Amino acid sequence: MTRDAASTVPPLRSGNLLPARKFVVAWSLMGLIALFCWLVVVAQAGDIGTGAGTMGMALPFFLLLWAVMMAAMMFPSVAPVAVTWVRSIGRQSSGYVRAARTAEFAGGYVLAWTLFGLLVYGILALTGELVAGHPTAGRWIGATAFLLAGLQQFSPLKDLCLRHCRSPLGQLMRYAAYRPRARDLRVGMHHGLYCVGCCWGLMIVLVPLGSMNMAAMAAVSVVIFVEKLWRLGTVFATVVGVVFVALAVVTALGLFPGVLVPGLSPSGADMKMMG
Repeated sequence: MTRDAASTVPPLRSGNLLPARKFVVAWSLMGLIALFCWLVVVAQAGDIGTGAGTMGMALPFFLLLWAVMMAAMMFPSVAPVAVTWVRSIGRQSSGYVRAARTAEFAGGYVLAWTLFGLLVYGILALTGELVAGHPTAGRWIGATAFLLAGLQQFSPLKDLCLRHCRSPLGQLMRYAAYRPRARDLRVGMHHGLYCVGCCWGLMIVLVPLGSMNMAAMAAVSVVIFVEKLWRLGTVFATVVGVVFVALAVVTALGLFPGVLVPGLSPSGADMKMMG
């Protein structure tokens, strides 16, 4: 299926498998979880600050914070899939059972993104050391990140994974053949891997902009939400790709001041001391 054909495939909607009222309630609950995670991330960002590299975070703490970040950024767009899966397979289950199964699905989904976080941490550590020794490298790291993000928007992998994330019902039916033990966890992780394939480029832009940059995180979250749930999401994804390529050129020319360089973005603690 081409990108033009994929743009005609409607995204997952509440009328596919779920009563609209129950769908909205379930989606709202996942939205509240995402809001809570946003509050946690904002609080941590105030203490850690926004800077290049890992900002001194150890791997276990980074992965924990990364998992919370992914829940905050991704739950609003993945909620329709999670709720549809649980309700379509377990219609006769009680509300408590469905809530537990939804949590298991969400856990598998976040686990997939946490594994990707290992790669992100390695990139942050490498680029942080590189820029610390060669400050001018920050511009080229930023340009490379934006270029990769832009090219990924046009890639066949992006097209394949975005089509799955926008219309996953066929795949959800195949998931029903999985063995019951830990099925929701495995389904969540499998769907999460599709989302990683769809959105890894968008996450890479956090490397030059700062992994705790709240404005950048919010912008990426909106892009992901629109790509997956808007009727013209695939067209929007193409536009975003063009913007990223343009940002790559602007950054390479040194005209984009948003790329981080160590020492230019003091932590929250440093700001308090200067105050």
